[in-house]
Amino acid sequence: MMKTYHGGCHCKRVQFDVTCEQKVDVDACNCSICQKTGFLHLIVPINQFKLNTSWDNLNCYTFNTHVAKHYFCNYCGIKSFYIPRSNPNGISVNARCLEGEPPEFAISEFNGQEWEKHAHKLAHKA
Repeated sequence: MMKTYHGGCHCKRVQFDVTCEQKVDVDACNCSICQKTGFLHLIVPINQFKLNTSWDNLNCYTFNTHVAKHYFCNYCGIKSFYIPRSNPNGISVNARCLEGEPPEFAISEFNGQEWEKHAHKLAHKA
């Protein structure tokens, strides 16, 4: 059953809604950026994500191929969502940034240190 969850950054200047199942698989990636930010990937199609605040509150960071768009709050620096390279037509929400009662998570480890070998395992998510 689908449900809409609210989330955002620490200072609340970035807020969003994401619609997903009440039981979801999230990925804990070991790549350099995900390890440092503690990101738990909840990947959804773009039409299941709604930014409720202004894009002016966000900066974007890219690296390597510049396909992934890592958005973070201009004020508190939290990266609560981004456009992933594995699913450029989707959104990866940081499940740790959901507020209230979050969906039930099943956490899978993802080997992002060898991204090229394993990216196909994420392609079906959005």
